[in-house]
Amino acid sequence: MTMKNIYIALGANEGDRAANIIQALMLLEEDSDINVCLVSQMIETEPVGGPKDQNAYLNAVARLQSSLDAGVLLERLQAIEARLGRVRTEKWGPRPIDLDILLVEDEIIDTPDLQVPHPLMHQRFFVLAPLLEIAPDVRHPVLKKSVAELFNLLVGK
Repeated sequence: MTMKNIYIALGANEGDRAANIIQALMLLEEDSDINVCLVSQMIETEPVGGPKDQNAYLNAVARLQSSLDAGVLLERLQAIEARLGRVRTEKWGPRPIDLDILLVEDEIIDTPDLQVPHPLMHQRFFVLAPLLEIAPDVRHPVLKKSVAELFNLLVGK
């Protein structure tokens, strides 16, 4: 099986946010089918969307390598979210951990359960800033722009 470079976003705004992100990374690393290669620094951002009066988020991005099918990887990410206490009750609501697949090589996936590249990643500072740190030259397979170009468009440079 071919190993693929996969970028995921990690976010948390409940509990010990940094510990939740670190625990999620440790659980990913414990999975024999996933290798955590590189992790950005954590940044703090205000919530986007969802209910008012949420706590600020800590966000990071990680580069994984895996031969798993993206749908199987999504199931594993959701199992880690559940293990760390995430209960899906409200869209964009507060959560102890959120794990989103951003990119899987140059694949384009559009199923009811998974869209890759992540459909909103190019509009979100909390995704692009940490992604810029670890993968500035990676190209968005739909928009045909690098992460650095997408970041500059977002912040108006």
